[in-house]
Amino acid sequence: MYDYLIVGAGFSGCVLAERIANELGKKCLLIDKRNHIGGNAYDYQNEHGILIHKYGPHIFHTNSQKVVDYLSRFTKWNEYEHKVLALVDGKYIPVPFNLNSLHQIFRYEKAIHYEKLLLSNFGYGSKIPILQLRNSTNPEIIELAEFIYQKIFLNYTLKQWDLEPEDLDAAVTARVPVLVSHDDRYFQDSFQSMPRDGYSEMFQNMVGNNPNIDIALNTDYKSILKTTQFNKLIFTGPIDEYFDYSYGPLPYRSLKFEHETYDYEHYQPTGTVNFPNNFDYTRRTEMKYLTFERSSKTTCMVEYPQPFIIGENEPYYPIPQAFNNDLYSKYARAAEKISDTVTFCGRLADYKYYNMDQVVARALHIFESKICEK
Repeated sequence: MYDYLIVGAGFSGCVLAERIANELGKKCLLIDKRNHIGGNAYDYQNEHGILIHKYGPHIFHTNSQKVVDYLSRFTKWNEYEHKVLALVDGKYIPVPFNLNSLHQIFRYEKAIHYEKLLLSNFGYGSKIPILQLRNSTNPEIIELAEFIYQKIFLNYTLKQWDLEPEDLDAAVTARVPVLVSHDDRYFQDSFQSMPRDGYSEMFQNMVGNNPNIDIALNTDYKSILKTTQFNKLIFTGPIDEYFDYSYGPLPYRSLKFEHETYDYEHYQPTGTVNFPNNFDYTRRTEMKYLTFERSSKTTCMVEYPQPFIIGENEPYYPIPQAFNNDLYSKYARAAEKISDTVTFCGRLADYKYYNMDQVVARALHIFESKICEK
């Protein structure tokens, strides 16, 4: 008899299992339909001995000291500040677009002029969503905004989401703002690091050797409901799947990855290169930049966005649009009616475009505010 059946062994499921087992001393069965724990953050050594993030690059960054302190119980860290370049008109320019990008794209006099405009209108250190910049009343700022929009945002967004930027929730385009600074880092969070021995090792330390946690992999939760006794359920998978798509399926974007290995120390000039206007793929990430490994070979991951098809590929990104949010609200109301016995938590369960630290913070909040009270 288990106190909790936890469906999904990603960040949400592992954090909740660890907290319930260690803080409450209760018994958990943690299951996952995949053959590993760690969810989309799972990593492994490939045949060349290079650590690979199977489901795309996962760069950890946060402003939450609480989240850092919690995860630091299970891993040591390598400091890492992610930098991204975009191939634009044959040049590699820093992304998010910033004052350095200006000087790489435009001749000196033009770049200085635009820099003064941005500084006088927004101030040094400002972060401006591209759609806000396009709505400026200054015609020269509009001219610059249109250049950035066309060269950096539009085609990348079309490939990534199959939608134009204006058709997405503003929070999506705001994730990569225009920076009025010389900061070339992709993230500006106070803590930016990678688990020293990888994410899989961190998850193993979190839940792998706990006598109060049993783990069942390659397991669909529906297949064990009639044979497994438990008091409460925590569900971290797609909320529409839990309710058998009774209101219709929630839309997601998916990804396909291709791995390329080269006989070079490094293949590209930085961890990730974006291709907003060239090729069918959106970006290439060279894993050794993220993992600090030394090898005469290097492996890159190339990402091809694609539609999510139930049963054929993985749901990666909830698509933030008003209609989709309204559809999710129907499932959220249904979830509230069974909240005494079922808890929903995670990117798929909450239909939210969470970063990793937000998932951890959400799971800790659920534990403290709901599970401890029960």
